[in-house]
Amino acid sequence: MFSKLTYPLILASNSPRRKQILADAGFEFSTLVKNIDEVYPFEMLPQNVPEFLAHKKAKYYDIESIDNIIITSDTVVICNNILLEKPKSDIDAKQMLQTLSGKKHIVITAFCVLHKQKYLTFSDTAEVYFKNLSEQEINHYISTCKPLDKAGAYGIQDWIGIIGIEKINGSYYTVMGLPIHLVYKELTELFSA
Repeated sequence: MFSKLTYPLILASNSPRRKQILADAGFEFSTLVKNIDEVYPFEMLPQNVPEFLAHKKAKYYDIESIDNIIITSDTVVICNNILLEKPKSDIDAKQMLQTLSGKKHIVITAFCVLHKQKYLTFSDTAEVYFKNLSEQEINHYISTCKPLDKAGAYGIQDWIGIIGIEKINGSYYTVMGLPIHLVYKELTELFSA
């Protein structure tokens, strides 16, 4: 177990997955969520979007960063150089999963550590390989797991990830939404008591 952090830690996310990962790593933290515009420049390369958005989200917490450590995060799924964001409907989710079926894609999760109005942004990339997914498997997943809140329309920890992912090159937790190995390294190096 590492030493206690020198400032209170705030996770600026509503994601139950990020909360669980951070808690499982032994961090004590609170959450604070603000309504944030997640728009990025249209011409931005897909691989640059997560760091841009993690940093942009952190800017909403400048005041809170005076006496706290703030963590913001963003995850993207990229297949064939196309950014697959959160689906807007079940039809959109089905199209995304059909795009991922039988292919390799990359997942990039970025996080920003903000303290005393100083920003440090990091990211991690994982390659994910899906088997060929049948239409019945895709329909079952969408109807039972409701993946509209997930980039690329899937969660690695959900049923479709359990039965459909053949291989991962990189961190499982990066795909899940928080590269905890990097978060742990940076927080303990920067703020360990």
